[in-house]
Amino acid sequence: MAGLFLGIDVGTSGVRACAIDAQAAIRGQASAGLPPPRVNGNAVDQQPELWWQATLAALRKLGEHVDLGAVEQIVVDGTSGTLLLVDDAGRPLTPGLMYNDARAKDEAARISDVAPTDSGAHGASSALAKLLHLLARDDVSRARYAVHQADWIAGRLADRHGISDENNALKLGYDPVTRTWPGWLDELGVPRHLLPETTIPGTAFADIDRNIARMLGLSPRAKIAAGTTDGVAAFIATRADAVGDAVTSLGTTLVVKLLASQPIFAAGQGVYAHRLGDRWLTGGASNSGGAALLMHFSPDDMERLTPQLEPEAPTGLDYYPLPKPGERFPIADPTLTARITPRPAEDHRFFQGLLEGIASVEALAYRQLAKLGAPALRRVVSIGGGARNNNWTAIRQRTLGVPVTVAEQTEASFGAALLALNGGPP
Repeated sequence: MAGLFLGIDVGTSGVRACAIDAQAAIRGQASAGLPPPRVNGNAVDQQPELWWQATLAALRKLGEHVDLGAVEQIVVDGTSGTLLLVDDAGRPLTPGLMYNDARAKDEAARISDVAPTDSGAHGASSALAKLLHLLARDDVSRARYAVHQADWIAGRLADRHGISDENNALKLGYDPVTRTWPGWLDELGVPRHLLPETTIPGTAFADIDRNIARMLGLSPRAKIAAGTTDGVAAFIATRADAVGDAVTSLGTTLVVKLLASQPIFAAGQGVYAHRLGDRWLTGGASNSGGAALLMHFSPDDMERLTPQLEPEAPTGLDYYPLPKPGERFPIADPTLTARITPRPAEDHRFFQGLLEGIASVEALAYRQLAKLGAPALRRVVSIGGGARNNNWTAIRQRTLGVPVTVAEQTEASFGAALLALNGGPP
């Protein structure tokens, strides 16, 4: 029986499962939806049991198309920074505070007083800020582990909790350079026993729980391995795997990620690094991107104007499109305003100028990473809605000066499955 490798992506709108074979060919995919999290001002949370039930539903659907009994290893990815507290048996003691929960502003201020500037634990939405907020409550005396979303699902599958990975642990204060929980956490009164054991993504840490295996038709010999964040899993899914390979996400914002041989941090610009084995995934996010385009054109407008673009004939317009004042990367300036003048009379030329402007921001982002110590750009793989615009791809390739392609696969569940197959990062 040919072996299969399973990736599970616990996202914001649902859970996706992907099974691949030993040649990384997709053998089956399935998904199950999730209701929206509860939102109350800056508080955004969800009951963890919803994640588990959606995971079971996705796996049962997958089992209708593939033989789950052939699965050899399973990796789970989840939203970065989503955290909950559990007891000795892994039972949730709190809701899951979601990745975009920003209620812990006071705790974030405490962290900023003691944490190094290059730590990933800064900000009200960091997992560490959430942990400090939960510890201030009166009903967590039975807490045994602080776990991330991916940790908890993997823990349920293995019936072993308190195991995390180097990517999810970054926003909890983990130091990926020394591979330790640093001493400054003690200054914040973080109980050491709550911090999970942290290992390399893709590293097997337990056999699947026999009851779960029996319920889902999985092999009792299937291994559960440490997971990663959804963003890292999506990068892995593109098959970008050499130093100098980069992935640009052309969504609401412009996000760049580059595979490097050394860690790169610039907290003031939101640049930090995830450890991928002996290499590093570094990058940052600009406020330029799709939201800036939507200030001027509707999706229908852009589809209509795209055939009129002339990628081989630059407009000469020097734009820096932004949806509103403020930029963090590649220019750190909270007052920076959009530069979108002069505007040509023809809509298609204005649209092309905006696309060229975003491409220039992308090029500046990679040059800024190079100034911080990143390797020379080798190639760029595109993901996100904007990646489907072939004329924009041509504009970007001319601007970046390296090959630009569109990813064949972008699903985080496929990236998690690759981690399961390879037993670690690429």
